[in-house]
Amino acid sequence: MRELFWLIPFFPALGAAFFIIFGRVISKKLVSWLAPSLVGISFVFSLISFLQLKGVWIKELFSWIKIGNLSIPFAFQFDPLSSIMALTVSGVSFLIHVYSIGYMADDWGYKRYFAYLNLFTFSMLLLVLSANLPMMFVGWEGVGLCSYLLIGFWFEKDTAANAGKKAFIVNRVGDFGFLLGIFLLFSLFGDLSFSFINSHVEGISPEMATAAALLLFVGATGKSAQLPLYIWLPDAMEGPTPVSALIHAATMVTAGVYMVSRLFPLYHHSGFALNVVAWIGIITALFAATIALVQNDIKRVLAYSTISQIGYMFAGVGVGAVAAGMFHLFTHAFFKSLLFLAAGSVIHGVGTQDMREMGGLRRVMPATFWNFLIAALAISGIPGFAGFFSKDEILKEAFLSGHKWIWLIGVVTAGLTAFYIFRLIFMTFYGEKRGWDHAHESPVVMLIPMSILAFFSIVSGWIPTSFAKYLQPLGYIEIKEASHSTEIVLILISVAIAVLGIFVAWFVYVKRKGKGWNFGFIYKLLYGKYYVDELYNLIIVSPYRKGSELINRYFDTGVIDRTVEGSGELAMNGGKLLSRLQTGLLKDYGLWMTVGIITGLFFAIRSLL
Repeated sequence: MRELFWLIPFFPALGAAFFIIFGRVISKKLVSWLAPSLVGISFVFSLISFLQLKGVWIKELFSWIKIGNLSIPFAFQFDPLSSIMALTVSGVSFLIHVYSIGYMADDWGYKRYFAYLNLFTFSMLLLVLSANLPMMFVGWEGVGLCSYLLIGFWFEKDTAANAGKKAFIVNRVGDFGFLLGIFLLFSLFGDLSFSFINSHVEGISPEMATAAALLLFVGATGKSAQLPLYIWLPDAMEGPTPVSALIHAATMVTAGVYMVSRLFPLYHHSGFALNVVAWIGIITALFAATIALVQNDIKRVLAYSTISQIGYMFAGVGVGAVAAGMFHLFTHAFFKSLLFLAAGSVIHGVGTQDMREMGGLRRVMPATFWNFLIAALAISGIPGFAGFFSKDEILKEAFLSGHKWIWLIGVVTAGLTAFYIFRLIFMTFYGEKRGWDHAHESPVVMLIPMSILAFFSIVSGWIPTSFAKYLQPLGYIEIKEASHSTEIVLILISVAIAVLGIFVAWFVYVKRKGKGWNFGFIYKLLYGKYYVDELYNLIIVSPYRKGSELINRYFDTGVIDRTVEGSGELAMNGGKLLSRLQTGLLKDYGLWMTVGIITGLFFAIRSLL
């Protein structure tokens, strides 16, 4: 398998190419079987490679770019970090593909949807298996392209088309910084392979390491939806719900966390950049969690939840706990994809995304309810569920590394997380029905992937120590041991805050039926998402648009168009003037020939005198 692991990304790529080329002539049934099967083969290859992995596998296929001193091979790398990502991406993507067969069954763009979904999976697998930064950038841009295509999948709706464009443009801003970081690293090292950069990072100054690391992190804030470039992700809800599950759980938004983990020695050498990662992550986690408290769109609540949980991951990596951050990425992939697929099941059964028009659904959608409840308990950090173990690892590492404020903010955010996710549960599944008449349970093809994800939302968390030990061969994984009493206290605090959040949600939305929750200005501020979108429109979008209109009116139309049109008018008028000389009369032509000869002789004689 060592010689074949590089095939992992190319199975879904083959599917995407096949569906794009032959989509008009192949049957829908063939697409339904082939699209998930190819991703399933990638998962099987990932699993076999994972079980056989020893050390680091690198496979160079050919020389890709060679210009002057720049030599970049088309190479893949399979090590403990990339193997976990390959398993997570291919496994969760396979389940989402299967779920999509039922969810998208009646959609007119069914074949196009699976072509995009296969392409998305290929791009993310290429990103995580790349052995150098330029190849990673190809996958990085690939997931950006696919997010644009899938978020705007229902492009006939203006909201979906605009959301796709917003995601694409915001990510281009981040990717500009990412590119600058790649250029700077090449100027510093002359080599862009991860192994070379990580092993030679001590040869550059901390200041240059900081500059490169922060530029790369600008790209990470775009891809992983962190402050200040998070604004595209909530609007990504305009795409089909399985797409949201794929973007939020296993692909695009985890790319930034993976990149920082892959180049952790660079960030560690900088020191300052690592602190920036930690603080941006934990502030984003708190910021997004507060917005999720009051949203009424079921998918939008989960979108802000993703932004918050990705912030947790960055905080973990930023305090030096790469294993804890990646462990939360791993467990989060299961319970967050389950949350979105369960939300999709609710939308599929009810026909609305507004939680105010739901209520009482646990009686008519029991399977969806229990799957949703398992995922909610996992993300809330309730003991026994996956999220408890991974979130607890991040909080413990933050506390032990001396980042007490990050730990405190993380604990508060954990309480808010438990509140908003159970607010969603209580508004959706409890109380009396509010607006639906014919809700129904989802088909088996949708329930089976949800049940598998529910299983892993429990069991995937029971391996924190084994997970860290598996990553230790990378050379920069530390396992901090806390005293038994300290660890017990930290666990009790995090569990207590989660239970408190659930209790408050129950008291407000079950006991009091949502009454008294509107706290005036604070509620409006949170419901308005701190008016960040409005601020962006005020200081960036609106001036840009008005400036474009002025340039169009006075420069494009007034100067460029008039210049081009004036040139044409000059040629036409000149032609009209000269056409008057073309009379067709021999005497006129003879006269002008005589005038020409006399004029020529005049100037010739004058030059001789």
